[in-house]
Formats: sequence, C-alpha cells, structure tokens
Amino acid sequence: MLISVCLAAVVFIIYSPVHKFSFISFDDHTYAAYNPHVKSPLSFETLRWAFTSKDTGNWHPLTWLSLTLDYQLFKNWAGGYHLVNVFYHILNTIILFYLFKYMTNLLWASFFIAGAFALHPMHVESVAWIAERKDVLSAFFWLLTMLAYVKYVKNIGQTHGSAPTKFYIASLALFALGLMAKPMLVTLPFVLLLIDYWPLERKLNIFSAKLKFKGLRLPRLSADSLAMTEKSLERQSDLFASNVLIEKIPFFILSIVSSVITFIVQDKHGAMSLGHSVSLIMRIYNAVVSYAIYIWKMIWPAKLAILYPHPVDAISRQQVMLSGILLIVIIVSIIILRKHKFFAVGCLWFMGTLVPVIGIVQVGSQAYADRYTYIPYIGLFVIAAFTARKFLSAGKCVLFSIIILAAWSIASANQIGKWKNDETVFTNALANTKNNHVILGNYINYLIDRNRTDEAIAQSYVLLKMKPDSYQAHCNLGAILFQAGKMQEAREHFELAVKYKPDLAQGYYNLALVARNEGDFSQAISYCNQAIKLQSDYTAAYVCLGMTYSDSNNINEAVKVLKRGLEIEPGNSMLKNELEIALRKYETK
Repeated sequence: MLISVCLAAVVFIIYSPVHKFSFISFDDHTYAAYNPHVKSPLSFETLRWAFTSKDTGNWHPLTWLSLTLDYQLFKNWAGGYHLVNVFYHILNTIILFYLFKYMTNLLWASFFIAGAFALHPMHVESVAWIAERKDVLSAFFWLLTMLAYVKYVKNIGQTHGSAPTKFYIASLALFALGLMAKPMLVTLPFVLLLIDYWPLERKLNIFSAKLKFKGLRLPRLSADSLAMTEKSLERQSDLFASNVLIEKIPFFILSIVSSVITFIVQDKHGAMSLGHSVSLIMRIYNAVVSYAIYIWKMIWPAKLAILYPHPVDAISRQQVMLSGILLIVIIVSIIILRKHKFFAVGCLWFMGTLVPVIGIVQVGSQAYADRYTYIPYIGLFVIAAFTARKFLSAGKCVLFSIIILAAWSIASANQIGKWKNDETVFTNALANTKNNHVILGNYINYLIDRNRTDEAIAQSYVLLKMKPDSYQAHCNLGAILFQAGKMQEAREHFELAVKYKPDLAQGYYNLALVARNEGDFSQAISYCNQAIKLQSDYTAAYVCLGMTYSDSNNINEAVKVLKRGLEIEPGNSMLKNELEIALRKYETK
C-alpha cells in the first residue's frame, strides 16, 4: 500500500501543472473543445454517434463517451480533462505494480517497472495530451484484462466452483472494452501467451511434475507401468499446451473484428492516404529505423515532439542497415539468452505490441510517435528490472532505481511544461524536428488567431518554400490576406488550397467568405453548401450560409439553415444570434 501511495503521489506532483494547461488545437479541438457531439447531453443519440462515428479515423466509442462525460463535468475547462488523464495514468501505474507483484512475487522489480512506466518522459504525450485519452483509457483496460487473466490462471486447479471461469469471462469482457477505447490493444492476446511462457510458466509446471515423478523410487510400479504413466503425463502436457492456445481463440476473434473495423474506418476517413503514396519497401525501412529510435529514446529521451514527420523516401541506407543490425542482434540474443526468459518476453512484448503502429500499414503523417510507447515500453522496463536484479546486489538495485527514476522524473517534469498551450507544443516540435510542415502550418494558424500577422506571413512563406503544394499553407496565407483586405490575392490562395486538397471544407468556406465580402451571394451560397457537403457538422459554414441567405432576403432558407446548424450544436451563440435576426426580418417582412 505504501508503495502505491508513493507512486501515486509522485505522478500527481509531477503532472500537477496540467490543471492550468489549455486545449491543444492539434486534435484536442476535434476530440473535445469544438466537437458538438462530445458537447451534447448524454443520451441515446450520443451513444449511437459514439458507436458509429468515423471522426478522427478511429473507432473508439468508449473514448468518445469518456470525453462526453468530461464535458458534463468540466464544460470548457481544459484542466479537468487533463486531470482525468492523470488519474488514469495513476491507476495504470498502480495496477501495473500489483500485476507484476502478483505474477512474480518480487517487490523491487515490480516497483521499478511501475515507476519507469509512471515517470518516463516518452509517456508524457499520452498523459498531457487530452486527445490521447484513448491511450490511458485503453491501457487501463489492458492492464485490468491481464490482471483478471492472471487470476484466472492462478485459480485453475486451486479452487472449486466457477471462480476461474468468472475471471476468464471478466478478462474477455475487459479486453472488449479496451478495444473500444483504442484498437491498438489487438496485440494483447499475444502478450497473454508471452506471460503464459514467463512468468506464469504454465507449460513448465507440467514438465516439472513429470521430472519429479521420474525421480521418485516407486518399487511397486513395473517398468511398463512407469512408462505408461510418463506417456500419460506427456499427453497431459500436450493437452495443457493446447488448452493454453484454445482459451485465446475468443481474444483473437475480438482482435480480428476490431482490426477489420479499424481498417475500414481509417481508409474511409483518409487517414491512410500517406500510406498509399509511400512504397511498401520504404514503409518497411521506416519501421526498422523506428524500432531502433524507440529503443534509443527509452535510454535517452531527448528532442521529443508531438509529431515526427514521415521521411517518405528520404531514409538513408546507413540508418536502415544499422537499425537492421540492431534488430538482428536482439533476435540472436533472444536465442542465446533463452534460459533468461524475461529477456525474450520483454523483447517480444516491446516489438510485438508496436506492430499495429510501426508503419507497415501507414496511418497519419508521422514516422513514429511518443504515445505509441505507452504499453510497448513495459517490455523494455521488464528487461531493465530483471537484468539489474540478476547481475546487481540488492543495494545496487535500489541505487540503480533511484538514479534512473530520478533522472526520468526531472526530464518528464521539463517535458510536461512543453504541453502548456499551442505555442509551447508547436515551437518545441519545430525546434526538435526538420521539415515539419504539418506542425508549422498549425503554428501559423495559432499566430493568425493571436493577430501576430507579420510572424504568420513570414512563417507562411517558409512553409510554402518547404512544401509548395501545402493546402494548409495556402489556406493560412489566404486567411491573412483576407484579414488585410486583399481579396483577390486571398481568393488565389484559397483556390490553390482546394486545388491541392479538393475535399478541404475550410477552403470552400474561406472562398464563401471572399465571395460574400464581394457581394456575390450566389457564389457564396454555392461554396458554403460545398463546405457543408464535405463536413456535415461545419457550424461556421452554417452561420455563413444563413447570413448570406438572410442578406439576399431569402429568409425562409436562412431560418432552415440556422435551425439545422443548431441541431448540430445547440449552444452555438452565433447561430442563435443570426437566427434571432432572421426571425425578426421574417416578422417584419
């Protein structure tokens, strides 16, 4: 209990500044701040949306419901959402500690694994980023699934009645919930097989029983009887091994179903568009290099960023060769060190749980990501803990823990400060990465919103030089020129934006603003309708469309459009105001 309290206290102290942090415009607005469904009252309609939504290119209804509940509690206070993430991280740390203590009965090793999980700087992204609620929430169910599964295994043959079955069903149900929080949990059945091998050593128990039997002197048994008994034990061993696999079948079925749903949703959302343009061999190269980078960043977590841009075709052969050699060394080491089972389990845990996000199937524009290590790093922490335990004295193990965890705590505290707001997140990423046009585009948006026009213009030209076909850069520069009253130039950049990204709802909305400003109401209406067609919940486009209808004296259509917008976002003040104006015009008409 004391260890749990200490772990919880340290995590809370280090992460306590987040209650003052803001929403990050990079995904937080989509997941919470500006999402009308999340901000709607909890109802059957909200539940239906959560289970059918393709927003963000992921199927994670439990994550949506979690964030919806947050809004009911905290409204627009970002700190509340942040603290819920911290709460889940604390729970995950404590569950992880008890899980390994329960499996291994080793206090120090379990403490180090949990402490490293709690304090490693690479995990800051998962905790300090509201949009990564799916990480901490899914990990919560991942660890509970493992705990229930271990209880099931420990109760086999030791209790009468339905206790083992209850734990098995509980583990399966928790796994299903975890998949509904984040589909990355599809690798969990493989991890259950790993812990069967070590530390549970399920098959080893049978062989041990057989060996002990062979060592007994049983004069009353004939040689034939002894041989028959040994064969019976071998059959039991084979049957036991088969049962270990058979009991995983429902888990694998759930993983397959989740994988299919996720693939369909991501493909329809366009999240896999980069993967379609990058060759398979380059995706494999990036995966190999990413494994090496993850290992290095576990040891030396420096130059962290919210987004590491995918190199596409700019990966050097030297990087690939060195990273490939490292992976070969790891595989060979697993074979050589097979007597040290923790090493094989730790390596395979790390490498296996990264498979869904390692980039063979490319989703998003990142080469790799800090958040992807939230569960996989547990494997590396296992290797560190049990290697130290094997080769160091108890006193040196304690000293090792203090030094490592203290260093990671300091680094995490520093990294947490980088998540305070848009400016700190984006400037940190731009300082630690190269050619990061996605983050630069978001930083320009931030500058525009703060009326830092000169900086925004300068950064826009940097972005266009970096990526001439960047729809985001054209959209941003057009917005600045629009604010400056340069309508023709603004129109040119907005047209280029939709040329490079034909499904860019914001581009058509911006063109509608230009047309409306120039008094071309019919063109403005056309552009607004195109924006809404591309993004049905684009409330700003409903406002613009309603105002345009109203200004062109088509009051009936104005009222219809504005009411439709309020159905999507009932609390939108601009929609309400424009509807009141339109209704007054209707009454005086």
